[in-house]
Amino acid sequence: MEARRAELASWLATRAEARGAEILSFARLSGGAIQENWALDVAFTGGPLEGRHALVIRTDAPSGVAVSLGRPQEFALFQAAFAAGVTVPEPLWQDADGGVLGKPFFVMRRVGGIASGHRLVKDATAGGGRVALTEALGRELARVHSIRPPRSELAFLGPPPASPARRWIAEFRGWLDRHEAAHPALEWGLRWLERHAPDTPEPTLCHNDFRTGNIMVDAQGVTGILDWEFAGWGDPLADIGWFCAPCWRFGALERQAGGIGAREDFYRGYERERGAPIDPSRVPYWEAMATLRWAIIALQQAERHVSGGERNLELALTAHIVPALELDILEMTREHDHA
Repeated sequence: MEARRAELASWLATRAEARGAEILSFARLSGGAIQENWALDVAFTGGPLEGRHALVIRTDAPSGVAVSLGRPQEFALFQAAFAAGVTVPEPLWQDADGGVLGKPFFVMRRVGGIASGHRLVKDATAGGGRVALTEALGRELARVHSIRPPRSELAFLGPPPASPARRWIAEFRGWLDRHEAAHPALEWGLRWLERHAPDTPEPTLCHNDFRTGNIMVDAQGVTGILDWEFAGWGDPLADIGWFCAPCWRFGALERQAGGIGAREDFYRGYERERGAPIDPSRVPYWEAMATLRWAIIALQQAERHVSGGERNLELALTAHIVPALELDILEMTREHDHA
């Protein structure tokens, strides 16, 4: 990146309709196992954005996950979410062909706050307090779900699946069938999910990674919903199940809404914004799906390290959570299995 600093500065100036741009600082941000995020401070000379601006460049990591969208697609999702009133960093410009940095990227404004899940679940004052923050997150997710097919600017997502649940199941089973190690508990979970798969009469846009850790929060409230590379058409309850699943509570299991607050507060914020109730009897299915999905992703992350595609201790250690997730799956499916 540093080697292309001058070329990047010229590109930014052109996009900002400025006479010039000086990159004052440039540093990689922590987090982002799938993509890379770089913080930069830029001083523009002339043009509508004259002055200093805090920005973020989002681009590809050395290796990725097959189901992750590309940066041009994620940029379009940021634009759609921003237009729908979702609190996301404002998307500014993109280089879809990767001519500047050697790989595609886009630029967005940098927002303040913290996203670390382990810190957020311990901070009772973040976002205005637990109740206020939990309700706000419900409202944010409802705004995501206000985006419905068809949308021409999101044509790359394809048509909504006939059965979002069965689509996930087929994808996970195909991956497990190709995986060299056996995981009987995951196979059991897949079979249970298949036998109990629900219908989805009204698909919406799903973020598919709406969770504590992908939400930027400051002292006043939510400042940004991050990481849209897994978004697609699906069942809105899948996002609710993912957010509320025990695996994303960062140890604060008693606070069922992402380890941050009470489930009823999250539901209340969502229902008021969307104008429709959540059927609580349908959410446990999607929490089981979330747990199994995270187990599959954990195995995939570790494989990226083992294969040599990206040597990374965090990726290597992710597989160590799989046994705990398998135990959660067995508990979830035993409790609800009556067939």
